Amino acid sequence: MKPIRNVCIVAHVDHGKTTLVDFMLRQAGTFQAHEALEERVMDSMDLERERGITIMAKNTAINVKGTKINIVDTPGHADFGGEVERIIGMVDGALLLVDAAEGPLPQTRFVLQKALARGHRVILVINKVDRPECRDSKRIKEVVNLTFDLFVELGATEEQADFPIVYACAREGWCTLNFDEIPALISKEKKASLEPMFDLILKTIPQPKVLEQKGFQMMISNLSYSDYVGRLAVGRVLSGSLKKNQRIIRRGIKEDGTEFDESFTVTQLYTFEGLKQESTEELLAGDIGLIAGTETFDIGDTLVSDAEIPALPRIKVEKPTIGMLFSVNTSPFSGQEGTPLQSRKLRERLLREVRQNVALRMEETEVPDQFRVLGRGELQFAILIEQMRREGSEFMVGKPLVLFKDEGGEKLEPYERAVLDLPENAASDVTSLLQQRRGVLMSYEQMSQFSDKEKNRVRLTFEIPTRGLLGIRSKYLTLTRGEGLFNTEFIGYQVTKGDIFHRTAGALISDREGTAMEYALRGLEDRGIFFVQPGDKIYEGMVVGECNKDADINVNAARAKKLTNMRASHLEALVHMQGIRKLSLEDCLEWIEADEWIEVTPETIRIRKKILPSNLRGVRKEDRAS
Repeated sequence: MKPIRNVCIVAHVDHGKTTLVDFMLRQAGTFQAHEALEERVMDSMDLERERGITIMAKNTAINVKGTKINIVDTPGHADFGGEVERIIGMVDGALLLVDAAEGPLPQTRFVLQKALARGHRVILVINKVDRPECRDSKRIKEVVNLTFDLFVELGATEEQADFPIVYACAREGWCTLNFDEIPALISKEKKASLEPMFDLILKTIPQPKVLEQKGFQMMISNLSYSDYVGRLAVGRVLSGSLKKNQRIIRRGIKEDGTEFDESFTVTQLYTFEGLKQESTEELLAGDIGLIAGTETFDIGDTLVSDAEIPALPRIKVEKPTIGMLFSVNTSPFSGQEGTPLQSRKLRERLLREVRQNVALRMEETEVPDQFRVLGRGELQFAILIEQMRREGSEFMVGKPLVLFKDEGGEKLEPYERAVLDLPENAASDVTSLLQQRRGVLMSYEQMSQFSDKEKNRVRLTFEIPTRGLLGIRSKYLTLTRGEGLFNTEFIGYQVTKGDIFHRTAGALISDREGTAMEYALRGLEDRGIFFVQPGDKIYEGMVVGECNKDADINVNAARAKKLTNMRASHLEALVHMQGIRKLSLEDCLEWIEADEWIEVTPETIRIRKKILPSNLRGVRKEDRAS
């Protein structure tokens, strides 16, 4: 077997993971000197580049000193934990990337726990050691100690807890194993590269384990697509080898849960070389490769060369904690701005997503044109909705609702640990907000213990029901004036604590179809804040704004000024609308209540009532709690 190392990179959001991979590719000679290489090359999705986060796990490979290193870039956000759980089985070790100032945060803990449970060796990479607050070295040593404590808390073995440490500046493309060299590297008195990290990977991460059995066996951990050969199965070869044109068996599972076998011929084989997929004649044990031959590949299937080789246990991910309804678009404007998904097409699209993302599930409902999708967080749903929207589809989604459990006659709900870094002067308001949402303050730390420049910031840790976190992020950013960091981690189910009030304000609802008029909106400004602008199309039952009282109000936002031949004494052209707020998709998901839909089209995102006619709908909100 040729020398191979399979390694994943574990990190919290924005700790420099994708930037580090950029420089690993550059310095390993993957790109020629004349090639122009854009930043964050591993963030291939438009949404990843726009949001600056990794959403999908992706593979690349470099060659260092005659050894092929397969690298998997994993998401750092807990909402995409399903990506992590299916990828972690493809590798034999991990680089744990930790920000030198922030230390290990909740998503670091989540992914690290999965890697340690697999028995993987971990290399600790302390990144961003050039940050000003880390120049005195006190904080860096503190972060190493915090990471060691985290390893012990997560049940690491003695061998795993004895991890090697690399000090790095991914933005500049250098690292060192010697702590004392950091000042000279920052000041550029000395030069360095990522070679110490490459050497440490070759020394610490073991050669892939190969099962002692005859015949080919591989678990499908990811899916890809080629315009030339169709769907591709991505996975690590656990035993044997595979050649092109060989006949093999796919061991899958039907929608009803029954197992089945499908025989097919391998039409094409690929391996990763840098960011490219290189065609090969044979896949060998231990390598990560891609296989073409059928359009029915699903994540979790086992590919075998012989019917006597058993199927591997399917990938298991932690159960969903939140559900959301997806519905056919039934608004009066349906079909005007995109392709309306009928129930069959909507079901097919959601099923396709569920097959590719093992962290999502789909359930049928009593209503034939509505489907419930179960997942882990609001961001996960927002990404799916945005992807479908960019495909040109029209549909509607409901309010995210948590999934309760009954055990021993008690009603249980999911709880999360929220870690907040924020200015000290906002701590009391934020604490009050989370306590209203049934949160319990577990710790209060002054950031000055980490750095003198952080003396005006604090770190709060809460345990709070997932219900309490729905719709809270925009309020949190308002209270902290955009300077607060918000991180969460699922910790399990606990007894339900009671009602939680989310939105205390009512809605301003259009009572007729037409066009929003500036004259009408100006006359209603004292009623609240508007979500529509003059010229926007509106219909009866559409939410046009937030009321400043706790009741819904039906308003005529399409009323035009009567034209006369009398000239006004004041200059109306200089009067501007006040109090208009443009809602993003995430804002809408936070704002809506259970009796409302979000209408999603390629051009517009609207909020509407489930019952459109005003004479069939009450305006009092009797039941705001969830």
